[in-house]
Amino acid sequence: MADRYLSFTGTAPGRFLTRRLGLPQPAALRRWSPRSPALDGGLLHLTAGPSALDLAPVLARTGPAGGDERPAAVVLDATGVRDVDSLAGVHAALHPVVRSVAESGRVLVLGAPLDPADHHQSAAQQALEGFTRSLGKEIGRGRTVNLLRLGDAPAAESTLRFLLSPRSAYVSGQVIHVGTGPVAGPGDWDRPLAGRTALVTGAARGIGEAVAETLARDGAQVVVLDVPAAEADARRVAERLGGSALALDISAADAGERIAAALPGGLDVLVHNAGITRDRRLVNMPAERWSSVLEVNLGSVLRTTDALLARGTLRAGGRIVATASIAGLAGNAGQTNYGAGKAGIVGLVHSLAPRALADHGITVNAVAPGFIETRMTAAIPLFIREAGRRMNSLAQGGLPADVAETTAWLAHPASGAVNGQVVRVCGQSLLGA
Repeated sequence: MADRYLSFTGTAPGRFLTRRLGLPQPAALRRWSPRSPALDGGLLHLTAGPSALDLAPVLARTGPAGGDERPAAVVLDATGVRDVDSLAGVHAALHPVVRSVAESGRVLVLGAPLDPADHHQSAAQQALEGFTRSLGKEIGRGRTVNLLRLGDAPAAESTLRFLLSPRSAYVSGQVIHVGTGPVAGPGDWDRPLAGRTALVTGAARGIGEAVAETLARDGAQVVVLDVPAAEADARRVAERLGGSALALDISAADAGERIAAALPGGLDVLVHNAGITRDRRLVNMPAERWSSVLEVNLGSVLRTTDALLARGTLRAGGRIVATASIAGLAGNAGQTNYGAGKAGIVGLVHSLAPRALADHGITVNAVAPGFIETRMTAAIPLFIREAGRRMNSLAQGGLPADVAETTAWLAHPASGAVNGQVVRVCGQSLLGA
């Protein structure tokens, strides 16, 4: 369903009226397209204190390269901030330039990992999180603000490419950690998944369909999995993408074994997207509504992942991306079952990520969507739907493509240093933020 309020605020009368009434003034977001793959404008690289990182080479490859006097992106290297006094450098660097950032531009703060042996450094670096999230809530005009903690510039290239591009239009107020170590870039950054096989569950429609489309765009051979009742839709999606369809109930006890049998050549990317809702307040919720949601949204993810890892179906260097939700991070009335299942995904990621990387060379991450414009949210009553759209720093709902682009970044072969992360795709929702 079209966001008519967003369209209205893009007109001169709409801007005037909403400004006079103090209403939200969302800006149309700049998203990736083949004709517009990069932000318009240049990149401004600033520092707050000394830095041990040589960022110039990787920023030259990843950031917008235009020469506009209004920067499309500002990167502030604050990895050298180690005490309260050096935080003044953050203000000194960004205060003069924040107004000049282009509409739908990017502000990216680079921080260092917290040093457990130095509580002054940890306090100063933690302060960057509060600063980043606060700036994201005030900067407006479709701009995003994120904090990237890193210890190795080359390992962050895929992440920098994502955060400094239109692909990250609905990701703001996030803190992302990138580890260290060698990371091999793809032969072709435009088709990084070429030669790889990806399976997306719940991919016959909605967010899952968008994820399948984006992975196929990036070169993957996509397997579109959905329940037997949606087999016709799954086949249509698969045929359009040059992939294949697999009809099965992901909550079945033998789902993992059946997937492994259908993929004798192995799998490189596993996207757990399938999910259901059975909303009702706990006092009115029958046991069946509780158990069915937990089975699909969490139980099936655990069983399938275990089976595919045990059988070696997921190849070394593979990627697991699961779908959480802000309902699992912040809670939501009427969704105790859904919130429990999605919070369980976060626990899965945090526990499995270090072991899967050590034992199999596989990363495990999650996306946590907020209000995304789908057929499901279009059925929400008007006033609740409008509240969901406006209660974030970008004052609008996201699109399935926003979740898909974030998933594709986590699935990227050069994202091997991104592990154990839960990235909210919510426009910096005010829920739990």
